Amino acid sequence: MKKILALLLIITLMFSLIGCGKAKQEDASSASGNTSNTENSSENNNETKDGEPVKLRIVMKDLSPSNPGDVKYIEELEKALAKKDINVKFEIVETPSGNYAEKLNLLLLGEDIPDIIYFQGGDKQIAEQGILEDLTPYIEKSEIIQKAMLPHNKKRMENYPYLIWLKPIKTKAPVVRSDWFEASKTGKALLDNPTIDNYYKFLKELKEKDFSGDGMPKYGLTVSGNIIELDSIFNQAFGITGAWVKDSEGKYVYGKVSEFEKEKLAFYHKLYKEGILDPEYLTKKWDTKEKAFYDNTVGLIIGSTGKVIDIYDGKMKKANGQEASLTVLPPAKGKGQGYLPIDVTKESRGIAISALSPNKELAFKVIEFLASDEGQMLDRLGFEGEHYEVKDGKIHLTEKSQEWFAKFFEVHSWEPTKKIATPLLSEPAVDSMKKAEKYYVEDTNFMIPEGFVASWDAMTNLYKEYSADIITGKKSIEEFDTFVKQWYEAGGKEITEFANKLLK
Repeated sequence: MKKILALLLIITLMFSLIGCGKAKQEDASSASGNTSNTENSSENNNETKDGEPVKLRIVMKDLSPSNPGDVKYIEELEKALAKKDINVKFEIVETPSGNYAEKLNLLLLGEDIPDIIYFQGGDKQIAEQGILEDLTPYIEKSEIIQKAMLPHNKKRMENYPYLIWLKPIKTKAPVVRSDWFEASKTGKALLDNPTIDNYYKFLKELKEKDFSGDGMPKYGLTVSGNIIELDSIFNQAFGITGAWVKDSEGKYVYGKVSEFEKEKLAFYHKLYKEGILDPEYLTKKWDTKEKAFYDNTVGLIIGSTGKVIDIYDGKMKKANGQEASLTVLPPAKGKGQGYLPIDVTKESRGIAISALSPNKELAFKVIEFLASDEGQMLDRLGFEGEHYEVKDGKIHLTEKSQEWFAKFFEVHSWEPTKKIATPLLSEPAVDSMKKAEKYYVEDTNFMIPEGFVASWDAMTNLYKEYSADIITGKKSIEEFDTFVKQWYEAGGKEITEFANKLLK
């Protein structure tokens, strides 16, 4: 009898332990958001229990529920997804007007977190709070995304797995009207040997020569609000080959406090003083910069390679005739040569998925679809009957096609199933992309650690203040040394020591 009771007790304990283990597994699964065993989970089903589409909330800089074109795009995307049995209904979350990164962060920190989030800065703070999903396991299972990723995309994902942005190498390149370039005396020398001095001579000629016959342009070039665009031409030539450069002793020094930077700012001041650089460059916005170009009040502007330069080309020809098609210029050559170096620490912008979303798998299916042939057809070409027409089995782009831009991805290897009668991008746009690859340089930089962020922001603002004042002549070039001293005192000494340990 005692043996039977003992056996029953052992059996009872065994079932209790099994039950506890199962309960713990279910609790852990629930805590981690794993609902794979839940019958009606939207992670496994592309529709809700009652057959209705699953609602996905999306926030993006260029998507507004009040813009009819954006609403139409989302509706077309829903239809295209439905054909792939991805049954979703998007809700576009609008951010208040103003700085997108700042307004988005206020939205997210206020705990209004959409499923799919487009970032254009400010994402690191959100990622550090565990709000963004690590996309690595999703990408590993997706042949479409892996095929679409270029080497720089893969490196960025390895370093920072929260944002995905499938586009060819993007940098900024200078463009000028082809008819003016060909009529210039200094253009050929610039192409043959694009030294800093030859660039100066060409820009000076753009200012001084009346190419249009109406007394224009007034200035050689303009930029939109800061000197980053100028830097895309001249940084490498002056020796600023990355965020951090080596000094004469072989130690890393921040490029913006180097002797190379001092020499470059002196050159920019020369352009400003002689009226070659538009004196209103600090207050120019992207639209007023472009208007000055199309109106022929400046001879040269700098734009993002690919689609942006395609838009510039189309608008310039519309304003000034077909002969005004653009010529893309190479970067200046000196101590180095290249456009702005490419940062591979992380994507500077991109699509993220909320780690708190109950529909993460479904959200990734949407992202994956956008990289597919069908997704690219919509995202790259726009609306049939408006941006393109299909005639005789071929795709014919309309005039409105140059007003369209991909809201999400531009997969480098994508080609539509039907032949495009007219090229998807203009010759200048294609040339700019080829030049971006030719002059590709990886940056020497790193993500600023949390402990340095506050001082880094102050140091960055200090640079902006001094550089603007030196270029415009409010401060002499000799005061650059004062700036360097203040920069090191504001935290530059500690971060330079950190950089030399990290980059060695």
